[in-house]
Amino acid sequence: MPKSEINARYIEETQRTVLTRKLGNDSTTYLFLKRVLDLFGAVVGLVLSSPLFFVISLLYLFGDNKGPVFFKQKRVGQGGKEFYIYKFRSMIVNAEELLKSNKVLYKKYIDNNYKLEPDEDPRITKIGRLLRKTSLDELPQFINVLKGEMSLVGPRPVIAEELMEYGEKKDLFLSARPGLTGYWAASGRSDIEYPERCNVELYYIENRSIALDIKIILQTIYSVIARKGAY
Repeated sequence: MPKSEINARYIEETQRTVLTRKLGNDSTTYLFLKRVLDLFGAVVGLVLSSPLFFVISLLYLFGDNKGPVFFKQKRVGQGGKEFYIYKFRSMIVNAEELLKSNKVLYKKYIDNNYKLEPDEDPRITKIGRLLRKTSLDELPQFINVLKGEMSLVGPRPVIAEELMEYGEKKDLFLSARPGLTGYWAASGRSDIEYPERCNVELYYIENRSIALDIKIILQTIYSVIARKGAY
């Protein structure tokens, strides 16, 4: 979706009153149906992906990827409550320490919207690149969904430092449960950077509905197959 269209739709929709948003998007019916969808989707997702869990786990027994199967990182969830997000580990064991030890590269990481190009990131393993490119590294987040820390669809959870990108809209961003996928993730992920990412995420929060959630899930499936915006 062109940036101009995203911004226009965001500006138009955010003219609505806070009362309208609460009544339309936070109704008991919507929240109940969304949780049912989350539980159903997470259970089905874990069952269908269980063979992949087994095969991928075997890959961590060899080479530079040897070590723990899962990676967890503290993220900021709904209402500002922190939780650990789960992923298949795509980096070396001491990834964070390695990055922060290189002050030049770490500064570039911060300045570049908390990411590095895959070919210049010393933390990512060969298997990790494949997992990221295919988005298979995200599968363990079905566990976060089951635990109620995340939803199938919502704004992607951020680290504490990223909250400053939302400025005075931070509370609005934190009003929604973060998602395994979302409007930003389905629209191109790494191809859409801050501050445009903020507009996309906030647009979803202002317009969330079961119909939009289902649309985003289908769009995400397409994006994963097309490998759109995956690093």
